[in-house]
Amino acid sequence: MRYATFRIPVHTNADGPAEELNRFLSSNRILSAQREFLADGEGSAWCFLVGYGALEEAPSRAKAGTKDYRQVLAPAQFQIYARLRSLRKEIALREAVAPYIVFTNEQLATMVTEQVRDKAGIAAIPGIGPARLEKYAAEFLTALVDLQTSPEGKGDPRNEA
Repeated sequence: MRYATFRIPVHTNADGPAEELNRFLSSNRILSAQREFLADGEGSAWCFLVGYGALEEAPSRAKAGTKDYRQVLAPAQFQIYARLRSLRKEIALREAVAPYIVFTNEQLATMVTEQVRDKAGIAAIPGIGPARLEKYAAEFLTALVDLQTSPEGKGDPRNEA
């Protein structure tokens, strides 16, 4: 892991140091970050120590007992799964709930591997009751059908109907 430091003065109107930090963060794989406020009157500043590295240096973020669906699913399936996770995140933000309240990762993966195309398919997934079915099924079915029939959703025999 490599490290970079940034100092952002508090008592200046210059956006340069903050923009430099934001550019760095958006263009590197961030592995750790620490911040500390240094109180020094007019010289007060936020200081950041950022650990970064190549993708293969990143430690696993998966909790013990969780699946890494990038390893479990075929590449085309994972692409659909990732798009469903994005949809889930949008819905969760819109409704101010945790993403797993909408559907769990396992339920999303099941939608992909079982090639769900109708409400009955979603209802058959363990843990999905009538309330979530009514509330979320339509948006996910639209996405699933679009993704499964698009060229990105093809390419692996397990994705074909």
